[in-house]
Amino acid sequence: MSDSIPLQPVRHKKIHDSKQRSGCCGWCCGGRDFKPRTVWLGHPEKREHKYPRNVINNQKYNFFTFLPGVLFNQFKYFFNLYFLLLACSQFVPDLRLGALYTYWAPLGFVLAVTVIREAVEEIRCYVRDKEVNSQIYSKLTARGTVVVKSSNIQVGDLIIVDKNQRVPADMIFLRTSDKSGSCFIRTDQLDGETDWKMRLPVGCTQRLPIAADLLQTRSYVYAEEPNLDIHSFIGTFTREDSDPPVNESLSIENTLWASTVIASGTAVGVVIYTGKEMRSVMNTSHPKNKMGLFDLEVNCLMKILFVALVVLSLVMISLQHFRGRWYLHLFRFFLLFSQIVPISLRVNLDMGKMVYSLMIRKDSKIPGTLVRASTIPEQLGRISYVLTDKTGTLTKNEMQFRRLHLGTVSYGMDSMDEVESHVFSAYTQTPASQDKPPSTAPKIRKTVSVRVHEAVKAIALCHNVTPVYESHGPDSTDRAEAEQNYEDACRIYQAASPDEVSLVQWTECVGLTLVGRDQSSMQLRTPGGHILNFSILQVFPFTYESKRMGIIVKDESTGEITFYMKGADVVMMGIVQYNDWLEEECGNMAREGLRVLVVAKKSLTEEQYQDFETRYNQAKLSVHDRSLKVATVIESLEMEMELLCLTGVEDQLQVDVRPTLEMLRNAGIKVWMLTGDKLETATCTAKNAHLVTRNQDIHIFRTITNRGEAHLELNAFRRKHDCALIISGDSLEVCLKFYEYEFMELACQCPAVVCCRCAPTQKAQIIRLLQQRTRKLTCAVGDGGNDVSMIQAADCGVGIEGKEGKQASLASDFSITQFKHLGRLLMVHGRNSYKRSAALSQFVIHRSLCISTMQAVFSSVFYFASIPLYQGFLVIGYSTIYTMFPVFSLVLDKDVKSEVAMLYPELYKDLTKGRPLCFKTFLIWVLISIYQGGIIMYGALLLFDSEFVHAVAISFTSLILTELLMVALTIQTWHWLMIVAELLSLSCYIASLVFLHEFIDVYFIITLSFLWKVTVITLVSCLPLYVLKYLRRRFSPPSYSKLTS
Repeated sequence: MSDSIPLQPVRHKKIHDSKQRSGCCGWCCGGRDFKPRTVWLGHPEKREHKYPRNVINNQKYNFFTFLPGVLFNQFKYFFNLYFLLLACSQFVPDLRLGALYTYWAPLGFVLAVTVIREAVEEIRCYVRDKEVNSQIYSKLTARGTVVVKSSNIQVGDLIIVDKNQRVPADMIFLRTSDKSGSCFIRTDQLDGETDWKMRLPVGCTQRLPIAADLLQTRSYVYAEEPNLDIHSFIGTFTREDSDPPVNESLSIENTLWASTVIASGTAVGVVIYTGKEMRSVMNTSHPKNKMGLFDLEVNCLMKILFVALVVLSLVMISLQHFRGRWYLHLFRFFLLFSQIVPISLRVNLDMGKMVYSLMIRKDSKIPGTLVRASTIPEQLGRISYVLTDKTGTLTKNEMQFRRLHLGTVSYGMDSMDEVESHVFSAYTQTPASQDKPPSTAPKIRKTVSVRVHEAVKAIALCHNVTPVYESHGPDSTDRAEAEQNYEDACRIYQAASPDEVSLVQWTECVGLTLVGRDQSSMQLRTPGGHILNFSILQVFPFTYESKRMGIIVKDESTGEITFYMKGADVVMMGIVQYNDWLEEECGNMAREGLRVLVVAKKSLTEEQYQDFETRYNQAKLSVHDRSLKVATVIESLEMEMELLCLTGVEDQLQVDVRPTLEMLRNAGIKVWMLTGDKLETATCTAKNAHLVTRNQDIHIFRTITNRGEAHLELNAFRRKHDCALIISGDSLEVCLKFYEYEFMELACQCPAVVCCRCAPTQKAQIIRLLQQRTRKLTCAVGDGGNDVSMIQAADCGVGIEGKEGKQASLASDFSITQFKHLGRLLMVHGRNSYKRSAALSQFVIHRSLCISTMQAVFSSVFYFASIPLYQGFLVIGYSTIYTMFPVFSLVLDKDVKSEVAMLYPELYKDLTKGRPLCFKTFLIWVLISIYQGGIIMYGALLLFDSEFVHAVAISFTSLILTELLMVALTIQTWHWLMIVAELLSLSCYIASLVFLHEFIDVYFIITLSFLWKVTVITLVSCLPLYVLKYLRRRFSPPSYSKLTS
């Protein structure tokens, strides 16, 4: 099974306008409209249209568009385009100011790194796609069964999919080898749900003796047009060669969508959609190229510096009174002052990002963490909203039975042996006492043992769980033998809900084991090994609207008919007989973080059941208001039911979820939980994880369907303060349709928000709305294929490798193995990356402004001549070997230890406001640069004696020393590599003086006069700043310095 196809399923109602159905529709299939289709079984040649090839393609570029695409993405930003134009200008002889490599080498290095990085990502993507497209399947043909690659499958092909094999295309389910006549599929890579879904084959094809007979029939499937909705399907199956012709309606229960996995048996299906028309691919959004907010801010500063460059050049020309070929001089000034916009900034920042990514990967405290988008590590330091999935992200998706409550007595995990003894005694009594009719002594209070037995029996019967026996050997007879003998070692439970599996597993632990089930019967095994047979008369499955499920069973040994029901407390309170403990105990168990179900029963006589069955069948045959009539008939049974027990099941939280959420809250980050799960479950998890604190009010947004209801509910919500919000996806859709601005304004004020029954596309929509309304950075955390859209839409996408596969991890910017690692990723690495990049970028700007200020002073003194102050290797050496290592060593700097940053997450709050890199700090560094550049140049011109080459030596040496001292002034925590960088740079400069006799007088630099002049100029340029730093730390220290002192 492949885990590399990013999917974004939706859960909204189907849109009938095919032109509006998908953002990809315009390019998917040559721009044509989607139409319904007729697909003949096993005859691809009879197709009505040409359908797309069944290939998966997640690459951003192809062979021909790769280089143009990468270059366009680089040069569409002002920063890079400026450097390109600057380098190109050096091909004009009148404009050339130095060697070509001084301009092209840095630009070429940046482009080479970018092209290599993109090429590696594209190759990886190509390999993953090829692996999926090359998977082998069996196809039924007139010549027998042949082998076919996934990429060669066509509409109309009959494909055999084995157990644990990925479904290669969207198919209609025709046959299964499972004797139950149905099969289970895993949809975790499609909708993110780990629950197994039951699928039913077409009736008339399942009844055929062998699968090859499918090719002997004249049959076709009429399928609706391709669309996004993975939760519905409308179609018909027609067999023309039978008498009379067979017509069967098809629904979602008869489909096998691509990227699901067959969990039981072998399935045969006919392909109806391939390639770009598959549900999974239509729900895929291509990842955008993310550019961090930090890079955008640096880009903005570069534009300001560019304007300053243009203004300075115009000032110089105007002071020349535009004499002669002034336009040529203007361009030469433009090139002379070009270092105002530092070309080395891009190189430093890109290399810095690579260092940050390496630090994240090498951090032993967060093992297994991967950086997939190395261009945005600074984003992690400025997150304001974290939007997280629930199942598999906050929780382990492992359900454990925790409590059985009977009203007067409660059993926890430490007292389950008592339950086991009660069940054992109930089935070892004499048959007479065991099966005594309850009507003989209606007034006698039941003993605890009887009540426990009835509760356990109800839990063991009221569910949709199917036991499946798996063989442990190569022989298929092993499985049949295991099934016949009900061997415990070979049995696994399949169900649409992990809650139900945990309940059935618990009844097995206390002695009552579910050993068999099909469409019409169920078998339980008692502690003594006896088999109890029950006929399943009716099943009422759980729905989101009803919030309950029921089953009517008949005990084959006694003939008793019993209606069992379990459901959420909010609906069951009105169904069970009056009691004084249900509401209170449900609240107590919910506060413990347990998912509570209320279990009840009602005994029916044969006459009562026959009357119900007649009315129920009539209601099911109704053409108008069928669902309402069916619900009314069922509700006639749901009265005065006997309350048996409460069950408490816990979905265990991931390790350290609570302290991590508390850390994020203290850091000023608001956490929103977006889940596809039920409202009760989401509320329970939010409380259990302390996403909603114990003393916090909760406002549950009631279900709304129109504008008026939305208006009333929003007004009710507006009157509450400091209140957590819980809202369903349907209500959210209505609010966003009519009152988008008002809803987002109120939601952003909440300390926490929980969106339940949230579709994948809604998750992405919420993130986009947060980005638009708040202008703040968002971080999405998820672990399933249904979280991919959210992860890709967020400013920072974090994927967790979990039980739902690697899809979220592969589509994310950062991949972690546990939710608790998010705290360190943000508090330590995010904070350090942002602060380091801010310091690095401002220092590189300072370095360039210093030399540009000196050039401006030099040109002004010498009658505004467009002549460079420093030439040749001095210009290159200044921004490379003389200052590069100390300046770049700022990527190792940190203001506090990582332990302190984790202990005091409040330090993170300052970063969300963007203070480390803002117009204020930028202006301060500009003023420092002008001051230091002016002091150095004027000092050198005042102190040099006769030859101008002495002024060059004094000013350039003072400039290098000033830069090295300023790096030392900026560093917060010294690293041994920083000291090495400072000494190495100084040594390189001193050693290179021997070879720079063309620009510097070697004999002059060893005189005492040179030394004292350089010392004085350097002290005047640097000493005031050291004094100011000391005074600031003394009288107005930053928050982090209080923790380090």
